[in-house]
This record gives sequence, structure tokens and C-alpha cells, in this order.
Amino acid sequence: MFLFLYIIIDVFSNLENLLKMKGGLNTVVQYYVSYLPIIFVQVGPFAGLIATLYTFGKLNRDNEIIAMRSSGMGIFQITRTVVVFGFFISLLTFWINDRFVPYSLSINQQLKEKIENSSDKPREKESQDLDNLSMYGLRNRLFFVNRFSAATSTMEGITILEHDEHQNITKKIVANKGVYKDGGWTFYHCITYEFDLNGQMKNEPTYYEEEIMGIPESPQEFLSQRQKPDYMTIAQLEDYIWKLSKSGASGVVRNLKVDLYQRFTSPLQGIIIILIGIPFSLMMKKRATGLSSLGISIFVGFLYYVLNAVSIAMGKAGVLPPLLAASSSHIIAIAFSLYLISKLP
Repeated sequence: MFLFLYIIIDVFSNLENLLKMKGGLNTVVQYYVSYLPIIFVQVGPFAGLIATLYTFGKLNRDNEIIAMRSSGMGIFQITRTVVVFGFFISLLTFWINDRFVPYSLSINQQLKEKIENSSDKPREKESQDLDNLSMYGLRNRLFFVNRFSAATSTMEGITILEHDEHQNITKKIVANKGVYKDGGWTFYHCITYEFDLNGQMKNEPTYYEEEIMGIPESPQEFLSQRQKPDYMTIAQLEDYIWKLSKSGASGVVRNLKVDLYQRFTSPLQGIIIILIGIPFSLMMKKRATGLSSLGISIFVGFLYYVLNAVSIAMGKAGVLPPLLAASSSHIIAIAFSLYLISKLP
């Protein structure tokens, strides 16, 4: 039901663009098929909460909870099937989130741009400015740029690491500014360090006020090849963090670690939000089904998601360690739900 409603709402919100689009029905179908894994990950836990509240609310209304408790069944025995189902949903969410969502996001974004631009080819965002840009280039180079301006083809705060085939750093280039002109990159206030296999500098670093660099990547390639964590699997993100950590970009690495740990903890929402719903549903009165179940589920789910968003934001701001930022909201939610369950009569 949620998948269907999500798509219907999106269709009506983009109806004008869909009618003007030149790609035809096939593009629309591809767009919403690619959207399905993303929607499932977003609404799966919330749908599980509503199902839990409604199911136990109905059992309460029919006095079946009282009958089961009177026969000697404990809370765990009554809710065991629901908890197992929530665990299954969490595993399924983890698998879909890692295997399908990164690819779906990439395809979905391309089709969305095509629909919004009402043409078969999305327009280039030449005026786009990017902060903390990082990417892998040719010759096994890792680029880290504080600020990249596509409009002026300019980079600021440049760090380039060159690696050998064993991922050992062989050269490090640091420059204040780089400008793309006459088909090549010119760096200003550039320092070059060369390293041996042990990671020690071979010679004294060389400094140039202005140097023409042999970098084949164009500004358009920097825009198209930039790394987006949302489009990576867990294995790709781990490898990306490992390589980027050698550049000294501690802030970017910290944010990426929060994203990585969140990949492991966010699927737990499926079972955690069901655990939160169990005590509320068992405490419902006879008439507290229907709209009451929906109201409670929205309120509880909203608080949980707000707590998770605040925790992630604090992690990316450096207030909390990455692992704690990705897991603290889930730990609090589990402790809160188990406490409420233990207080049930």
C-alpha cells in the first residue's frame, strides 16, 4: 500500500513534467521501477510499525490478548512472531540497501533529470560549485579539492596523491589553486613531495609559483566522476574511506565513516520500530484501533526518526564519534522499548 501511495503522490506532483516529457511511457516506467528499492527502504520500517499497532490493537479489542495471558503465555511468546518478522524485514532492508539502492539511485537521478528537463539529454550544470570534491583519476591518482567551480573551471585547496599498483603513495601534490585553460591545468603555489616504498620523502619538496600539470581530466570529468557515497555499496565505501584517509582529509573521512556505519545500523529500524510499537499496541483500549493506531505510530515513528537525524548530524559535525553517532539513536530506542515492555502487566 505504501509503495502504491508513494508512487501515486509522486506522479501527481510531477504530472506537468511527465506530460511534457519527450521520452515516452518507457522512461516513466523505468523511473518508477528504479524507485521501488528506494521507497521500500524508506517506508518498510514505518509500515511494520503500523502493522504491529493495528494487529495487536485488534487482538486487544477482541480480548484475545487477555485470553492468551490467562492461559499462561508471556509477552515474548505473544510477540515472538512479530519480532521474528521484524528481524526478517531488517535483513531484507540491509540486503536491498546495499545491493540495489546505490544503483537505483544513480539510474533514478538520471531519469529524474531527463523528466524535469523535458528532453532526452539532461542539461549540464555548468554553474555548479562543489565543496569537498574527491575522485579517482587516471594514473591511480586520488584528487581532493576543497572547492571546485564548474563555471570558471577553477579548483581551490588541491591535494593530489599518486599511488603505485600496490596503493603505496609515490607522490603528493599540494596547490592553493588550479585553473583549466588552453586544454590543461595550471596550478599556482604548488608543492610536490616524492616518497619511496617506505613512505619516506626521497628529496626535498619542490615549490613552483606556477606550474603546468600533466592532468588529463577535464572539468566536465570532475563533475561526472565525482564520488557520491549514496551511490556506493558497503565494500566500495570502505575501500574509498581507506584510500581517502591517506590524504589527510579528516573531516571528509569522518563524514564518510558516519555514512558507512549508518549502512549497518539503519536497517535495524525495521525491528526496533516494531519493538517500540509492541508496548503501545498492548496498552491500547478496546476502541483504540484504527485512527488511534495510526496516530500513535506517526508520533512514535516521528520521534525516533528525529532522534536518528539529530544523532547523524552531531556525528558529521564532529560532536559524536562516527560509530556512536550512527548507533546511539537505535540504542536509546531499544532500551526505551524494552523498558516499556518490561512494565507491561
